[in-house]
Amino acid sequence: MHAAVVHALGEPPRYATVPEPAPAAGEVVVEVLAAALYPLVRSFASGGHYTGAAALPLVPGFDAVARTAGGELVYVPGLEPPHGTMAERIAVPATALMQLPDGLDPVAVAAAVNPASSAWIALRERGRLRTGESVLVLGATGNAGRAAVRLARDQGAGSVVAAGRDPEALRRTEELGADRTVPLTGSDEDVAGAFGAAAAEADLVLDYLWDRPAELALDGILRHRTDLARPLRWVQVGSAAGADMTLPSAWLRKADVHVCGSGLGSISGARRNACLRELLDRLPSLEPTTEPVAVPLADVETAWQAPLRPGTRIVFTTPAAETDRAAGTRRRAASAEGAGARESV
Repeated sequence: MHAAVVHALGEPPRYATVPEPAPAAGEVVVEVLAAALYPLVRSFASGGHYTGAAALPLVPGFDAVARTAGGELVYVPGLEPPHGTMAERIAVPATALMQLPDGLDPVAVAAAVNPASSAWIALRERGRLRTGESVLVLGATGNAGRAAVRLARDQGAGSVVAAGRDPEALRRTEELGADRTVPLTGSDEDVAGAFGAAAAEADLVLDYLWDRPAELALDGILRHRTDLARPLRWVQVGSAAGADMTLPSAWLRKADVHVCGSGLGSISGARRNACLRELLDRLPSLEPTTEPVAVPLADVETAWQAPLRPGTRIVFTTPAAETDRAAGTRRRAASAEGAGARESV
């Protein structure tokens, strides 16, 4: 079979022939339909992820939408290199498979789940969002940040503040539910002041940026907060702006600030899977916030570093996806034909 294969860390994977998967006890082989490319996947493939580098050669891909031998549409979570999901077929523990409602577009699901699950887990599990609370999304113009804005509103946030650099993408967060926006442009004093004006009374911060934007946000919030004893929960999810920030000790002494992270090691696998199942159950009713760009897996080497518009995500598809799409078209046509026949009786 074929797969995307990384032969050297830091280089794009190549489309190559690999052995068929050999399932261990308790594993099953599934046909991959779609697997998304996002920062976590790139991080594993480059050897830069905080969990450490995998052995080479490796197949990248952290999750996928697939079909079982019995025809069930499933989501496959949490595979790690060297045996990732960007292959025609993969062996996975049978207990890890999460059934999806039939009729969903595998490509759209593959594009949506990672950013949505990042936001979902940060909001519900790590941030413990309560109805009516105020949420600041720091880095709201990325795919995960956009999902966080939508899900915060969906989960009952009283107000949502979105912060980001791209003015047009920031404006579009208002369509997703943001009440106010903070552009990360201008002088440090201007940006800190904007955070103070828009988010001084925030209860929860979801931080996808870290580094200087996080410093300015926390500084602005604490300088303008009316009650410093009111708890501020800060959930660190990503570091798009940089891996380090300066955190003066006085900030933690003069205010009730709680900082935690949301990532692969921050909650148990059982809790992560429970959160994922909650999210997957809600997928049919959630408006998508990420537009998929379907690319054949055979084109992985050229597409790996291709520039994309904000709000989009590359999803690699296998030959099985075309077969599955054709079968889905036939199933929908048969269902519509059956419905028409019932109406005519």
